[in-house]
Amino acid sequence: MDHSKHMPLRPDEMTEANLKGANVYGPDDHDIGTVSHLHGSGQTARAVVDVGGFLGLGAKPVALDSSRLNFMRDENGKVHATTMMTKDELKNLPEHHD
Repeated sequence: MDHSKHMPLRPDEMTEANLKGANVYGPDDHDIGTVSHLHGSGQTARAVVDVGGFLGLGAKPVALDSSRLNFMRDENGKVHATTMMTKDELKNLPEHHD
């Protein structure tokens, strides 16, 4: 997927309503997780990303500072994110507990 034409989200768009369910793509452009929820809002938010699993089962929740994710909208308005972290790097992070 060519993300170069996707529009970055503005800070005021960094809300749970916009980000929940967003796919997260790694440096190889493979889908590596999904945002399950946020802690906080805006630039200081921490996104909880479910990594791995199948159809939502067995996924490991990890928390990432929003600065580690680039949130954007595609041509159809769907929100997604990219990160320079790999799926394995995310899986090696501590599991997030609410």
